[in-house]
Amino acid sequence: MENEESKPQRRARYKGTYPKSFKEKYKELQPEKYADDIQKVILKGNTPAGTHRSICVNEIMDFLAITPGQVGMDATLGYGGHSLEILKQLNHKGMLYATDVDPFELPRTKERLASFGFGETDLQVRKLNFSNIDLIAMEAGPLNFVLADLGVSSMQIDNPDRGFSLKIEGPLDLRLNPKSGKPASELLKTLDQYELEEIFIANADEPYADLIAEAIVTSLKKGRHIETTAQLKDIIKETLEFLPKNDRVEKTKKACQRCFQALRIEVNDEFGVLDKFLEKLPEALAPGGKVAILSFHSGEDRRVKKAFQAFYRQGIYCSVAPEPIRPSAQEIFSNPRARSTKFRWAIKA
Repeated sequence: MENEESKPQRRARYKGTYPKSFKEKYKELQPEKYADDIQKVILKGNTPAGTHRSICVNEIMDFLAITPGQVGMDATLGYGGHSLEILKQLNHKGMLYATDVDPFELPRTKERLASFGFGETDLQVRKLNFSNIDLIAMEAGPLNFVLADLGVSSMQIDNPDRGFSLKIEGPLDLRLNPKSGKPASELLKTLDQYELEEIFIANADEPYADLIAEAIVTSLKKGRHIETTAQLKDIIKETLEFLPKNDRVEKTKKACQRCFQALRIEVNDEFGVLDKFLEKLPEALAPGGKVAILSFHSGEDRRVKKAFQAFYRQGIYCSVAPEPIRPSAQEIFSNPRARSTKFRWAIKA
């Protein structure tokens, strides 16, 4: 009798028009093979699982005005959507350096860009935190342009194994590089109530920071495990049960989003990384060099704004964005994840 384990295993049926399970979305996870299905998902206003839709592409490309022969940097490569447009503008003349810390997505993106005809003579990919922009400048020379998209990629958000999503239970991880540092579940065990409260306030302006922090710390002291995204979400929901019924669901949802954001920022030291990047940025740019930064929450945008204005007052930047540029209404309708985006730019004197 044939061994049951030797029989080829059939893939789970593609249930319904839009499957809910991440692993069942095998068509979305293979965009090169199922282009028609991918387009249907996009037209519905969603981001296909395992992909990322770049934001403000036209606005960024218009500002950078890249010409063949220039040398620049995509500080946060991600899915490579912005990099692809940049490489098209360079037209195989010049060089793009790209950095990212995600050990899983980085090789996939490099392979994806190579499939479009952009190899190592066009693109140098480095597994490196973008706060080390000075190392890129040492290798590449003064940079004509720099782009930094500070958002978390949709590939990371959608995959429950990465612990970024509130929708599907997964490990409470939140690390951009799962091979480095402590996951959020371990971080929570090391913090007292006031330290956790400060993280929720400083990183996400959470109005119920004191109550949620107290509930989390008390739960851990009582031996209640907080190892998964669902377990943390449940504690936040229980804590906010006192809210009026008519707006409890929405306020609880936003509180969960803010708390997860705050922990993600802390786990990855995102503000510290951004501050180092902004400080080193002017030295890395060539005279007349341009920088474009996309931020996604107030803490990031405040840092970018203050750094740009400080260097402008010192005469290091000759021009900075007077106000942030927001995605168009059409882009937000097509890609709701673009809603909170702010695009700021600066030009070195």
